[in-house]
Amino acid sequence: MRGSGPIWALGAMSGTSLDGVDAALVLTDGHGISEFGPDAYRAYTEEERAVIRSAFGRWPGDAGVAEAAELVETAHAEVLARFSGVEVVGFHGQTLAHDPRGRGTHQAGNGALLAEVLGIPVVWDFRSNDVQMGGQGAPLAPFFHHACARFAGLEAPVAFLNLGGVGNLTWVDPGVDRPELPGALMAFDTGPANAPLNDLMLARRGLAQDAGGQLAASGTVDEGVVTAFLTHPYFFKMPPKSLDRNDFPNLLPAVSHLSDADAAATLTACAAAAVARGAEHFPKPVARVLVCGGGRHNAAMMAALSARMGLSVEPVEAIGLNGDMLEAQAFACLAVRVMRGLPTSAPATTGVPAAVGGGRISRP
Repeated sequence: MRGSGPIWALGAMSGTSLDGVDAALVLTDGHGISEFGPDAYRAYTEEERAVIRSAFGRWPGDAGVAEAAELVETAHAEVLARFSGVEVVGFHGQTLAHDPRGRGTHQAGNGALLAEVLGIPVVWDFRSNDVQMGGQGAPLAPFFHHACARFAGLEAPVAFLNLGGVGNLTWVDPGVDRPELPGALMAFDTGPANAPLNDLMLARRGLAQDAGGQLAASGTVDEGVVTAFLTHPYFFKMPPKSLDRNDFPNLLPAVSHLSDADAAATLTACAAAAVARGAEHFPKPVARVLVCGGGRHNAAMMAALSARMGLSVEPVEAIGLNGDMLEAQAFACLAVRVMRGLPTSAPATTGVPAAVGGGRISRP
């Protein structure tokens, strides 16, 4: 890789919401963002979602994992091949299981295979080293959120909220010039976000999601369910902390007695309440919360967040970012950091004892 200046890096992300593969170019030196480039999206079909969903919670060698991995690799190769002028690819893969204090973390997809197919160096397996060093292995986007805050010229502390299958919060002080330094960041998973709601919609209505939050907006929240939800031991752990998609298995049964609309409203309220509870850990207050991920398109979710947090809750587009591509862009930047030997996580983001780098580099 040439010099230490900015290069075009291509990041790819396939989240636990299973909507599809996001890919985006970023011109970066690993520290700051010089320019955002083109992006692309490759949706999963219903059949593909079913294959991947059937492998959730499984580990290498388990039934269905090889099929899911092959599908993930094929989908990524299709979308990544659309780009040109790329010097490195950051490939996250598809998280199937995450148990940092147990079996580790499992992202399906072989970056070495993608490097051969694309003819470009691929950085992948971003989380394993952090877990092996005693960290949670998640979330990994905070270092990029720090770069985004500085790119946007923000000066006061701000929070980035990603609403995918699981929610995660990053508290950023853009006045600290490097993300690994004390006081720059705090990050952690908040709790379930879109995953239970998507599972509900699929089970009850055969739909992938509550589009725009329309069903939830027509329902009434069962506050008893929300209160019981917040007694889960996870909410009493101090951050950094992380979750697997399926760590709240009792949430869907808890709304089984409710109508479709009331169940959707209640699950939406649970996601918002988890974020509000998480914000209590911020080292300094923030005036605004910037939301990325699919959840920001859910008007009912955004309204619930604003009501429960008592803060300005806005999509990241408010500061000129692309909320659909932020995670893909993050892995583009992280790939450059890995190639240049820079840390990708720190004690305040994953709980790792000291700032560490992660990721494997595969060259064609």
